[in-house]
Formats: sequence, structure tokens, C-alpha cells
Amino acid sequence: MAQTTASSKNVKFRITRQDSPESKSYSEDFEIPYRPGMNVISALMEIQRNPSNAEGKDTSPVCWEANCLEEVCGACSMVINGKPRQACAALVDKLEQPIKIEPMKTFPVVRDLVIDRSRMFNALKKVKAWIPIDGTYDLGPGPRMPEKKRQWAYELSKCMTCGVCLEACPNVNEKTDFIGPAAISQVRLFNAHPTGEMNKEERLETLMQDGGIEGCGNSQNCVRSCPKGIPLTTSIAEMNKDTTKQLFKRWLGV
Repeated sequence: MAQTTASSKNVKFRITRQDSPESKSYSEDFEIPYRPGMNVISALMEIQRNPSNAEGKDTSPVCWEANCLEEVCGACSMVINGKPRQACAALVDKLEQPIKIEPMKTFPVVRDLVIDRSRMFNALKKVKAWIPIDGTYDLGPGPRMPEKKRQWAYELSKCMTCGVCLEACPNVNEKTDFIGPAAISQVRLFNAHPTGEMNKEERLETLMQDGGIEGCGNSQNCVRSCPKGIPLTTSIAEMNKDTTKQLFKRWLGV
């Protein structure tokens, strides 16, 4: 079907809905007036203001999440026309109709398009994805990083925990406990930090456990789908190398 144009009077949506975590999902069609420059979030706002479906019947407002509306927070992740992405960056003019919107299937659905990202956040806790400091008092300037290292570390720090890489990864599903590419990349980031390096071996040992880096099937879907362009497969390759070194160190008792 042709893409939406300025001459179109209405925009058609087919939204996958679910009333509760236990209930079955179903599809509901909506049709709203077209406005130039509208994105999926503004369309969902219009549906929320006037919760009436394409048949003209009153319905419950569609539930969804959003925050920054500029592709920084990662809250509005959903599957749009079969592709996991950020709804705030999905322009209606560039999408074929009916625009099909679904929740990401990797995570449990709370309601409609709202999902529970606990799996992702628990993975970050597991790998200790933070920089430990001694107290909250002023410690003075921290150690400097070489500029070359700082540049690629900054690219890794762009992760907004949107969950798109986990949704795109065929190895992250209800049958596996694979922690996913985001957590692996964060291990690389924090192990590169002069202070975070203190817990380097602990993070690598976590990646060597069940559900760790061995769960990666090298499909490379993650790097292709990441909205921030983070070099996830490079991070996975680097952590593969580091966990192998860690394994030899363990064998040798070093």
C-alpha cells in the first residue's frame, strides 16, 4: 500500500491490545485525521484523547509509554510494521498503512503496548553495570581516560535501555536466560573505565556463567536494529576475547 501523503485525509492503525498480563491479545483498528509531520506517538496521543475505534465504537484508551519524545529515553519502544523501534522517531509519512503497532514480544506485556523490562534491568544488575565509588562525598577529579578509548566508550554509553536489541535477538526469548547484547556491551564499557576496572574480573566471571556470552548466536540482528548505532557485535567480540583470557587465568591460577 502507498505511503501516507499530505493529501491523505486519515491515517489507519491496527494496534495489538491486551487488557491484562493474563488475558489474550487482540487487534483493534483506528482511523485518525492526518497532520503533516506527525509521528506514531502523536497519533497515539490523538487516539488517547478520543478513544473511538475505526467502527466508531467507544473503547478504552490505548496504553503506551513515552517520556523524552526525542529518541533518548528508550521508553516508547514497540514493534511498528514488524520492526522494533522508537515510536517517537517513526514518522507516519514514511510508514505503509495500515500502520501495525504491537508490543515487543521479548518482554511480558503489562497492558496494550506497555511492557515489563525487568529482564533487561536484572541483566544489568547481574553484570554490575555501574561505577562503584567509596561514599557520596567529593572524591575530587577522577582518573583521565585516553582520548581514543574515551571516544569509543562514549559510543557505548549511548545505550538507553530501550530493549530493541533484545527484541531483535533470536536468542533472547522465554526459553532461554541469555542476558542479551545490551548487558554484554555495558560490561565492555564499565570494564574500560579506570575506576570500574576494579570489578572487571567479577563482570567477566558473570558473563561466563549460564545465560552469559555463550548464549549469543552471532545473528548480528542487534547491531542492525540498535537505534543509537552502538557497535554491539564489536563489544560481544571483545568480551568473547576477554572471557577467554579470564578462563585461562583461572586455569593457571593467576
